Amino acid sequence: MHFTLYSRSYCHLCQDMLDALQRLQTPERPFTVEVIDIDASPDATLLARFDELVPVLFADLAQPELCHYFLDEAAVRRRLAWYK
Repeated sequence: MHFTLYSRSYCHLCQDMLDALQRLQTPERPFTVEVIDIDASPDATLLARFDELVPVLFADLAQPELCHYFLDEAAVRRRLAWYK
C-alpha cells in the first residue's frame, strides 16, 4: 500500500498528519508514504491545486483524496483493510 501526502515543509498540520498516519502502520499492514512538498515541487499545478488544503492525503491518485487538514483515521483504516 502506498500513500501520497502533499504538504509544506513549515506546516505543523502536515507533520501531524504524517505522524498520525505512520502510527497506523503495523507489521501486518505495512505501507509507504511519499511526501511531496508543494512549494519545492517543479510541478506548479500542485501549488495551484493544494495551496490552501495542505496537508492532503491520497491512497490512489486516480481517486478522491482520503482527507485534508487532519488525518481521517477511519478512512485510512478502511483503505488499509481493503488493500489486503
